[in-house]
Amino acid sequence: MNTQKMKIGVLTSGGDAPGMNAAIRAVVRTCVYRNIEVEGIFQGYQGMIEGDFKKLNERSVARILGRGGTILKSSRSKDFMTKEGRQKAYENMKKHGVNALITIGGNGTFTGAHVFFEEFGIPVMGVPGSIDNDLFGTDHCIGFDTATNTVVDAVDKIRDTATSHNRLFFVEVMGRNSGFIALKAGIATGAIAIVLPEDEMSIDDLVATLRESEESGKSSSIVLVAEGSKSGGAYEIAKKVTEKYSEYETRVSVLGHLQRGGAPSCYDRVMASRMGVAAVEGILEGRKDVMIGIINDRETYTPLSEAINQRHMPNRDELRIARILSI
Repeated sequence: MNTQKMKIGVLTSGGDAPGMNAAIRAVVRTCVYRNIEVEGIFQGYQGMIEGDFKKLNERSVARILGRGGTILKSSRSKDFMTKEGRQKAYENMKKHGVNALITIGGNGTFTGAHVFFEEFGIPVMGVPGSIDNDLFGTDHCIGFDTATNTVVDAVDKIRDTATSHNRLFFVEVMGRNSGFIALKAGIATGAIAIVLPEDEMSIDDLVATLRESEESGKSSSIVLVAEGSKSGGAYEIAKKVTEKYSEYETRVSVLGHLQRGGAPSCYDRVMASRMGVAAVEGILEGRKDVMIGIINDRETYTPLSEAINQRHMPNRDELRIARILSI
């Protein structure tokens, strides 16, 4: 592709994830290295509609590698869900001479990018930034590793209190309809049980597990609950369990947006950097309407339609391991 006529726009959309800034930095500096102009689009798709564009260079992204959040800001744009909104976004793209788009985000971000490509033919490239880790076509999304480590740190602290007071803690973690955070953190913190949307544990099974645990001598326990559990959130599950089994003094902790913030881990910084470089290089190779991912430590491109319509599932063997180790 003729780089002299190329100008790439980059935006972040949807929920923020640690490592997004590392991806932005990689996109911008790869463009500069390739002598390509790059425009930062602020406030996601809403910024495209409102014309919130700013030319970026290598100094624009200095000292952001280890920062959480996103310097480009983010939003969820209802206007972009309309044909009229997307038309206005396209006109602003033309006005600023932007003829390719890199979107950093999750399922909703890529759904919008896919529709935008189909309507206007602008080459789009998705970079998976989501702590949910639910996108098909990559082993890990940017932010997942950091979020999981944040949960592990929080649960380790909660366990100190649980042990001191002989309590049963139900800890709710994020992930929307995905149980990746709950599963990984559950194994890492020695949770007695993990409640996932992908492998729902019934209240009766959970009570049986707790009863066996108490009979074996455990005086305190942690149950990790994914927010998308079909049995309800941590408060609802704790209530149902208490009605059937009241031997433990029960507490609930919802970690919430704590999991999205903070400096990205080394793993997220390196992965985001690799993906940002590969996103720009993929566009230069003529790729469009795809997501860059890393599978088995190799960069790979997956059609956006597959990334958003197929489900990335937790490793079922890790569920087996979690049950073995929870005794």
